[in-house]
Amino acid sequence: MSIFKFKQFEVDQTGCAMKINTDGVLIGAMANHHAPKNILDIGTGTGVIALMLAQRFPHANIHAVEIDEQAAETAGKNFRSSIFSERLNINHIAIEQYEHSAQFDLIVSNPPFFVNDLRNEEVRKGIARHAAEGFFSMLVKKISELLAADGEAWLILPVKQADEVVFRARHDGIGLMEKIHIHSDRSKAAFRQIIRLGKNETVLQESDFYLYEDLKVHTAAYKTLLKDFFLAY
Repeated sequence: MSIFKFKQFEVDQTGCAMKINTDGVLIGAMANHHAPKNILDIGTGTGVIALMLAQRFPHANIHAVEIDEQAAETAGKNFRSSIFSERLNINHIAIEQYEHSAQFDLIVSNPPFFVNDLRNEEVRKGIARHAAEGFFSMLVKKISELLAADGEAWLILPVKQADEVVFRARHDGIGLMEKIHIHSDRSKAAFRQIIRLGKNETVLQESDFYLYEDLKVHTAAYKTLLKDFFLAY
């Protein structure tokens, strides 16, 4: 089914190579800032992360960037049909070409992360899932340019790629502030990391987050995190 219904908005996934997934809703619910006025969602896809942020931060303007034309068109439709439409903007452009007059308090991204892996036969899905060599260097450099002095950038990535982003961020004047290890359950190693980056030095915070407590049974923490969004909770 192409329509995914949330408590305060709906997301039409028609024409989007990458559908709504766990990574997207986790970062949409976890990414935080004490009082963001301008938010940037890099690689918005369906627009679900931007919509979640619009719901969570009622005084913020959200700008979304999407390189895929059809996905950008779908995200734009989702934005316009939402109750947050006046605060949502879609930009069909590659992030390396994106410019904005003001810097952002909060930058969020669920970026492509397979570098030098076998390319997906579906070209558009390949763009959504795969990052070219040098992509993370470019992404971190761009985040550094667009991030306000007291701003924070939140990304969700596999562990290997998260480590690479943290390493490259140091060279662009951005430090690691927080790391959240995402596990399927308590018996498994983390398969994703949510990292929080910023320009201010701070003591690193680390925590673990578990999705399931039993087969197909989500943890109480997962349900609490997403109760404002999912109809089932």
